[in-house]
Amino acid sequence: MAGYKETPRQKMIGMMYLVLTALLALNVSKQILDAFVVVNESMELTNDNFSKKLDNTYAKFKIQYQLNPNKVGPYWLKAQQAHIVSEKFSKYIDSLKYLVIQRTEKLPTIEDAKKLNLRDAKRKDNYDTPTRFFIGSSSDGSAGESRVLKEKIEAFKKQMIELVDPKFRNTIKLGMDTKGPFVDFDGKEQTWEMHNFYRTILAATVTILNKTKAEVYNAEFDVVNNLYSSIDALNFKFDKIQAKVIPRSSYVFLGDEYQAEILVGAYDTKQNPDVRYTLGSDTLTPANFKSATPLEGSNGLVVLKLGASGEGLKKFAGIIKVVSPLGDTMTFHFHDEFIVAKPALTISPSKMNVFYIGVDNPVEISVPGSPERIIPTISTGSIRQEGKDWIVSNLVSSAVREAVITVNAVFSGKTKNMGAYKFRLKTVPDPLIKIAGKSEGFVSKSLLLASPYLLPEMPAGFDFDLKFTVTSFVFSTSTASGEGSDEKVTGNHLSSAILSKIQNARKGQRVWFDDIYVKGPDGTRKVNTSLNLKLN
Repeated sequence: MAGYKETPRQKMIGMMYLVLTALLALNVSKQILDAFVVVNESMELTNDNFSKKLDNTYAKFKIQYQLNPNKVGPYWLKAQQAHIVSEKFSKYIDSLKYLVIQRTEKLPTIEDAKKLNLRDAKRKDNYDTPTRFFIGSSSDGSAGESRVLKEKIEAFKKQMIELVDPKFRNTIKLGMDTKGPFVDFDGKEQTWEMHNFYRTILAATVTILNKTKAEVYNAEFDVVNNLYSSIDALNFKFDKIQAKVIPRSSYVFLGDEYQAEILVGAYDTKQNPDVRYTLGSDTLTPANFKSATPLEGSNGLVVLKLGASGEGLKKFAGIIKVVSPLGDTMTFHFHDEFIVAKPALTISPSKMNVFYIGVDNPVEISVPGSPERIIPTISTGSIRQEGKDWIVSNLVSSAVREAVITVNAVFSGKTKNMGAYKFRLKTVPDPLIKIAGKSEGFVSKSLLLASPYLLPEMPAGFDFDLKFTVTSFVFSTSTASGEGSDEKVTGNHLSSAILSKIQNARKGQRVWFDDIYVKGPDGTRKVNTSLNLKLN
């Protein structure tokens, strides 16, 4: 172990390492292998937590850089370099881990090794392949990957410590000791390579590599925090804190919900910022700052008031100038937009309150506020414009039971979402089938012989002008002796044989038309009704 005072994180990592070396001294039983898996999973969880803590630190660092890029810039640049060095080294450690897993488990590709959970490895008690990989044919590990890893650890530590001010370097403990001394269980001195990777089973090897990765994150965390602490003197000093409500939208649709960000804002009441703005623009350039409209403020606050004149989308942009604690003038840009008059969306079906599958469905879409362009999209099928109307088509029969039209409108060159509307999807209803104007009841033989065609027509109240034709049917009747007589017909015209049967039929004899197929805009299908007529 290292001779310096360790941080709590390094103590935890060191304790895990002691557990590993103790387990390696024992015979490798299933229980011990399971213990290695548990320790490895703990290391992986530690690495995830380290990564999240680093992300939070970089996020705070970035805010300070944005507030004062001139003063914080050098520290932020070093923090970025620390992240690059650490990330590159972490990826290298991962590459070793996946490569030794692939070779030991005899997997086809590295991608297979990445997907394999150590708990599911079949050869996690194997030490021959990991030893050949990390030690090679040498007696001290210099011919294997462990020597390369050791050299990279030393290079990593050198790069990281050079990012820290020399007067603070003795306070940074990077861990990952490669100098030793290291001894085996007989007390004989050995190299770092042999101490860590000689006759080490796969389960222990993977865990050691994850432990090394945790130490890399720990080193990065300490270096970045040291850099961050160096910029504390540059922070703004505020004397007023109060809650602020920032709406996410300047308008709310009926049925939607109002949303706002509620936060605590801090500002200096002794300093009034210099604020100027311009209308109708997304940005105010520093060159135009003097000619922009100034805003008066008091006690550190400035209030913007704009008249709602004229309908449509309005936008504005401006610049805030404040003096930093070090006396520098800092510039911050802002911009926003709002809509004058309540935006509303009207979508009404031209025919019915549903869309029918397989046909063109006209639909009207309008957006008040005089948008330059309306851009509707539909969740299934397609929508196109024809004149002032829109046509929904290409709807196909599936498990989907509704279509959603979403409308965007363009105001002053900027696209705004205006809302959405749901439509039910239904199949086109079956047409009614008639012959000689009849679909049931009595029909005279003479009328039937004069109009021998099966003709479909849409049900009453269905407003679409759709054309269907009968493609086939089965004609049935019964003779005087009670015997049945069926004939399948292609098309919609009664055959000469059927006409002869009708001509010779007795009064009161029944005829049936079943298995009727029709062809329409949505394809060919069988109708669910049949004709049952009685001759008179």
